Amino acid sequence: MKLFYLVTLLFGLSSLSTTLAAKSFSASNLYYAAGLTDSQSTTFLEGLQSAGVKVLRVWLDGQSGTVKGTPINGFSSLQVDGPDDWDDTVLNRLDSFMVKANKYGIKLLISIHSYNALEAANDFYGKWYGTGDFYTNTDAIGYFKKRIAHVMAHVNPTNNKPWSQSSEYIFAFEAQNEAMHQQENPSALTSWQCTMAQAIQDNLSGNTGILVTTGGGAYLSNSLLDAYFSCDALDVLAIHAYGTGDFATNALSPYVDRAKDAGKMLIMQEWGACYTDASNNNCNGGSALNSGTRDSNIGKWAASIDAAGIPWFYWQILPNDDPHQGWDYEVGVDDVNWEALKAAGLAAGNADAAFDFSAYLL
Repeated sequence: MKLFYLVTLLFGLSSLSTTLAAKSFSASNLYYAAGLTDSQSTTFLEGLQSAGVKVLRVWLDGQSGTVKGTPINGFSSLQVDGPDDWDDTVLNRLDSFMVKANKYGIKLLISIHSYNALEAANDFYGKWYGTGDFYTNTDAIGYFKKRIAHVMAHVNPTNNKPWSQSSEYIFAFEAQNEAMHQQENPSALTSWQCTMAQAIQDNLSGNTGILVTTGGGAYLSNSLLDAYFSCDALDVLAIHAYGTGDFATNALSPYVDRAKDAGKMLIMQEWGACYTDASNNNCNGGSALNSGTRDSNIGKWAASIDAAGIPWFYWQILPNDDPHQGWDYEVGVDDVNWEALKAAGLAAGNADAAFDFSAYLL
C-alpha cells in the first residue's frame, strides 16, 4: 500500500512538473508598423492574435509610400540630419499602436535603429559615419547613447509613463537590427553591443519587466558571438537565420545549453520560408513553390525550432496579400500559406520552452 501511495505521489509530481513547464510562443516582425492606418492595424492585429502571436518587433527608421504591398502613412526617421534633429512622429505613432496591440495580447520589441538605415544613409549616422566608423567613433557612440535615452524617456500619453517603464506594452529593447552585418571588426562590434545594452539597462532604471536583447546577425553562429554570452547587460541573444541547416534542432540545441549556462535566453528573432524555389537563404528570384510544399516547409521548420525550445519571430506577417517582391519570405493575413503559418504559430504556444518568458508576455 505504501508503495502504491509513493508511486501515485511521484506520478502526481511528474504530471505537475509537466503541467508547469514553461511554454514557448510565436512572434513576428513588421518594420513599418508605425505607418499602418487604423483599419490596417485592426486586420493585422486580429490576424496575429489568431495565430497566437505574442510579440511584434518594430523599427524606428523612416518609411513612406507602399511597403511590401502596404500603402502606409509615411513617417521620418527618428533623427534626420543631425544628432539634435529629432522627429518624434514614429514614437508618437507607436504610442497608440502599442496600446492597441495590448488589447490583442501583443507586446512590442523596439529596435532602436537598424543597420539597414545606416547602410542606406537614411539618417545622419549613415551620412556622417557610414558602416565603418559608426561602431568605433567616440562621438557616434555618444550620440547613439542619447538616442537610446530619448527613445526610452518618451512618454506614452495613454499611461503617462515613459517607454522605459511601460512593461505592459513593451517586451524588449534592442540597440540595432543586425549590427555590423558583415562583422568586419568583431571585437569592436561586441564592445559596442555590450556598451549599448548597458545604456539600455541604465535607462530602464531598475525596471526588470522589460528585456534587453541583441538585434541578431546574418545567420546562426554570427548571431551568437562568444562575447555576448558574457555581457551582463544582455538578457536575450537573438538569432537571425534563413539557411535551413540553422533551423535544425541539433544545430540550435548546443546554443540553448550554452545560453542556459550563461544565464541568457534565446529567441529566433528572424526566420522565414522562401515563397520560391530559390535557396532559402537567398530568396531572390526563382519560380513559385507549390503552395503545399511551402506549407510543409513552414510547418516542419517551425516545429524544428520549437523542438529546440526557442520562441520564434516570423519574417514577416503582412496586413495584406504578399506582393511577392524580392527576398520573398512574407505571408499575408488570410493569404496563401496563412493557414500553415497560423497553425505553426499556435503550435509554438503549446511547445515546451527552454526559457521561461511568461513574466514578459501578456
